[in-house]
Amino acid sequence: MAENKNPGSAGKALYSVAGAAALLTVLNGLAEIAVTFLPGGGMSSGPLTAVDWYSLYRSNPFMGMRNLGLLNIVFTLLSIPVSYALYTAHRRTHRAFAGLSLLVALLGAAVFLATNRAFPMLALSSRYASAATDAQRSLLAAAGEAMLAVGQSHTAGTFLAFFLSTAGGIGISLVMLRAKLFSKASAILGIAGFGLLLLFEITADFAPGFRGTFLFAATGGPLSLAWDVLVALGLFRLARQPGA
Repeated sequence: MAENKNPGSAGKALYSVAGAAALLTVLNGLAEIAVTFLPGGGMSSGPLTAVDWYSLYRSNPFMGMRNLGLLNIVFTLLSIPVSYALYTAHRRTHRAFAGLSLLVALLGAAVFLATNRAFPMLALSSRYASAATDAQRSLLAAAGEAMLAVGQSHTAGTFLAFFLSTAGGIGISLVMLRAKLFSKASAILGIAGFGLLLLFEITADFAPGFRGTFLFAATGGPLSLAWDVLVALGLFRLARQPGA
């Protein structure tokens, strides 16, 4: 009965939760940036084998999991309520394109979570460390290589997940620009930030020697974080509106 008396209460709660999630993604992104300055947190000078990863996991389990996308898992989970809230905000006026953007973003999240290998590699590293024979270690090394072929971040194996996620961000930012429920600045930041991150993924995965790859990430990352801040503020504003 309470919901009938106040039909906007569910929407207000959704916008508030999603706004908080958007701010948490900013903290997560800042943590990701900070970790890159720690020993072992930067980009590798060359390809790592499964045995190299096992060694890293044994010496620093957190850094091993982080380098295989642990913080990206957190980001992906936080992005789900944000994406749904943005769809909800625009479904009355731009249902088709907002819904398509939501679908693409959710597909990206599902593919990433299904293919991420941070936790499986943790288990394999423990088994490798306790292996009693060279034959067992060889089998576990081969299993690790198969894991890396699918789930090593910023390689062709993870391209689809990141492509869908960034494409969803670009799509909903275009909807925001047209609908004008959020500031024009937030929409432009989203288009630019996610667009640059998409270029980063393309060049990092398929043209690793391209010199502009780091610049794409160094520019697109902060822009996308600024987008999260403005989106959070916009969602909090919608939560305060009557009949949200």
